[in-house]
Amino acid sequence: MATDLDRDIKRIGDFLTGAGQMFETRQVERRGVSMPAFVNAPPTLAHFMAHFSNVHKDAVFIVDGDQRMTFGEVYAAAACVAHGLVTRHGMQRGDRVGIAARNSANWVVAYMGVLMGGGCATLLNGWWTGEELAYGINLCECSLVLADPQRAARLDGMAHDAKVVVFTHDGPAPTGLEPVWAEGATAMTMLGTLGPDDLATILYTSGSTGSPKGAYSDHLGVTSAVMNYVAQTAMILQIFTERGEAPTVQPSALVTVPLFHVTGEVPVFLQSFAMGRKLVLMPKWDATEALRLLDEEKITYFVGVPLMSYELATHPDRDKYDLSQCKTFAAGGAPRPPEHVTKIKEAFSEGFPVLGYGLTETNGVGCGNLNENYMAKPGSTGTASKPLVDLAILDDDGKALPQGQVGEVCIRSVCNFLGYWKNEEATRAAYTDDGWFRTGDLGYLDADDYLFIVDRKKDIIIRGGENIACIEVEQEIYAHPHIAECSVFGVADERLGEIPAAVYVAKEGHRVDPDDLKEFLAERLAKFKIPQFLWPVNEALPRLGTQKIDKPTLRARYQAEAEAMLANGEAGSGAA
Repeated sequence: MATDLDRDIKRIGDFLTGAGQMFETRQVERRGVSMPAFVNAPPTLAHFMAHFSNVHKDAVFIVDGDQRMTFGEVYAAAACVAHGLVTRHGMQRGDRVGIAARNSANWVVAYMGVLMGGGCATLLNGWWTGEELAYGINLCECSLVLADPQRAARLDGMAHDAKVVVFTHDGPAPTGLEPVWAEGATAMTMLGTLGPDDLATILYTSGSTGSPKGAYSDHLGVTSAVMNYVAQTAMILQIFTERGEAPTVQPSALVTVPLFHVTGEVPVFLQSFAMGRKLVLMPKWDATEALRLLDEEKITYFVGVPLMSYELATHPDRDKYDLSQCKTFAAGGAPRPPEHVTKIKEAFSEGFPVLGYGLTETNGVGCGNLNENYMAKPGSTGTASKPLVDLAILDDDGKALPQGQVGEVCIRSVCNFLGYWKNEEATRAAYTDDGWFRTGDLGYLDADDYLFIVDRKKDIIIRGGENIACIEVEQEIYAHPHIAECSVFGVADERLGEIPAAVYVAKEGHRVDPDDLKEFLAERLAKFKIPQFLWPVNEALPRLGTQKIDKPTLRARYQAEAEAMLANGEAGSGAA
């Protein structure tokens, strides 16, 4: 049954997407299928940045500690990086240029400079170990890597063919980015060269096959995804304005998520560039500091993994800060417990919790559950994000299932990625013959076309929005010389959604202490991938009829033990 909000969104959406309007659509062909794209979207991210930097030229864009940069200043700095990359380091059109760094104003400038110079921004996970960084560099054949000192140090001695150029986060852009800085006209020249089919970005995704894959997209895909978010935001802001509930200050967002992930890149960073939204960077999550910044910077939009907004809502000092301008408390990467939705609304009466659903492969677009609709259906991730996204529930043969029946959630839009770099087999498996991307999630659509996710086909753990491939962690555990067998799975956690856990059997005649195994894994895996719970057992692990380890049984068996250990404040090493 349609709500008032549904009717308002449709009314405003029909107007904004009408002939001659800002978000008018046309049909394009992708994967042999006709689908909608925006008539007026900039052809590339380089054109996108040139246009919107001029529209919002004098407004503040980036707040990074004491550093403040306007849209015009950020664009001018990125133009110098674009020229420096081409003239000093030989970057050519389509070259993969890795960025390995934490969030900062200079990360933003470096990203823009790569794209404005015609390169492909290849976003390496800043939490990876040196070996993982080298793997990502080699996988996507990066010729150049822009790294901050911490990530550059991790790459010392690692086998890769890229040239590593070190930049820093401190001081103004000409200082921190001096190794890639040069004044010149490259960015302007590229506006007459680059087109929508040129390679734009590669982001890394973990799936059931273990090692990360590089999901690559052209400019049409990424720009369409950004503008689809802008269209949705325009609809909501119009509704807020009609209701007299719109913010009275410059739109602004607190950046608590990594920019190297799709949420940070597309709906947060790039959407903000289009809509003139100020970005306030937080180098590390701290709920008290977040409350201070929300008040001091008059933040209008908050987004993070679900635990973050819940921590704000339940913070003992929450009432000491004025958060009245913050109208949206968004989350993605993991479901919120329904009781958290109510708690957030009670704590922030002038705002609403919202939930988004998208993947790296969809450039972040998919579904959204907004405001009072989210309150009414807190277990749902919402409806398809119009006007570009189509959603379907398909069986294993790619056939549509009846409403209410559980199947694989599939997304089709011009925003979807083109494929996995140098992995045609995985690319073919990811798409149906008629252009639907298989998400690996299982769900159903209710009578109002709201999506409910019920399970995952892929063997991954989502820890606070970070995807962890179980098989990757298992492979590293098996690398220990005294491990006979193991199984890695996620156990539910109130704050992070899931946390990794493992059960293992040592080889006959050996004993492997959980703390020793953690120390062994610390040299091989990023910290967030290391199981928080490690249970050594003496008997063989249970198996299914196919002889695969019975992971669901293990997960169910150890969930209660994990909850008890967390309640007791134990560090997270189990014993049989």
